[in-house]
Amino acid sequence: MEKLRVGILGGTGMVGQRFITLLENHPWFEVVVVAASPRSAGKTYEEAVGGRWKMATPMPDKVKGFIVKDVNDIEDVAAMVDFVFSAVDMTKDEIKAIEEAYAKTGTPVVSNNSAHRWTPDIPMVVPEMNPEHLDVIESQKKRLGTDRGFVVVKPNCSIQSYAPALHALKEFKPKTVVATTYQAISGAGKNFDDWPEMLDNIIPYIGGEEEKSEQEPLRIWGRVEDGQIVKAEGPTITTQCIRVPVTDGHTAAVFVSFEKKPSKEEILKAWSEFKGLPQELDLPSAPKKFIKYFEEDNRPQAKLDRDYEKGMGVTVGRLREDSLFDYKFVGLSHNTIRGAAGGAVLIAELLKAQGYITKK
Repeated sequence: MEKLRVGILGGTGMVGQRFITLLENHPWFEVVVVAASPRSAGKTYEEAVGGRWKMATPMPDKVKGFIVKDVNDIEDVAAMVDFVFSAVDMTKDEIKAIEEAYAKTGTPVVSNNSAHRWTPDIPMVVPEMNPEHLDVIESQKKRLGTDRGFVVVKPNCSIQSYAPALHALKEFKPKTVVATTYQAISGAGKNFDDWPEMLDNIIPYIGGEEEKSEQEPLRIWGRVEDGQIVKAEGPTITTQCIRVPVTDGHTAAVFVSFEKKPSKEEILKAWSEFKGLPQELDLPSAPKKFIKYFEEDNRPQAKLDRDYEKGMGVTVGRLREDSLFDYKFVGLSHNTIRGAAGGAVLIAELLKAQGYITKK
């Protein structure tokens, strides 16, 4: 099978680097161009990244010699690719404008950025949870005046540590959720070398994160109406988001009450049996088993369990009844794989499987 040609917008940053590593031997996609800010343009990828390579695996040889394009040369970049991943570091208004500009060239954009998460006709997707939201792409294409181009976004990295576990229980109608997320420093695009003050430290604030964590699950659980996504009324979610001295992996401590309280056995069965469209379609990046429950009291742990299913699965533990809510549990997901680049790659695989992304 001839691979689709992929561009990475914002390819020199941490999420861009993660895209490079995840796509190195991808069966369907091949990175052919990396675009970044004007200050990186014209350099080789190796020169542009310099000493800022943050992945545990070495930079793939194939991309080292790529000449980085200026992300603002939209027509030039778009002519070289079938679709792009976006991880650009700009203001929200600039991101909205550049992603729609790429879409208007007939180039699908799968975005890791938050700018378009609330644009009514742009789907924000976790492929196992709300693939039906891709239906709004046709309305979006009409608005943008394009036959082929569109924008799809992935949600905030932290919600994937608890929203999938709640989604698997939706038949019991969760009504009230309290979640505290303990978020790794890679979520800020950093490691301990460039953020030494995080060692032996916790910071009880991450700008904008609590609002995203409370509202974005409601958009994912929303419905498509007249070519737009209308967010769900509930459950009511309240969160606190805390930065902790962990390299990768966002953990969530969750309390939940239901309209129809399930038994513990029913919850464990729902988690064990849950699968979505990516599993049914056997997409290349899809975890075989999306949600794994640990019986041990001291799991999941970021260091031990973040790489479950190559970082694409969600792990859960410590499910027990609560004195104030119905139940409490702990969830964990890999924030730069499932929560960022890997989640976007899975969206692109779903878009290809459903015919939204094709060869130009």
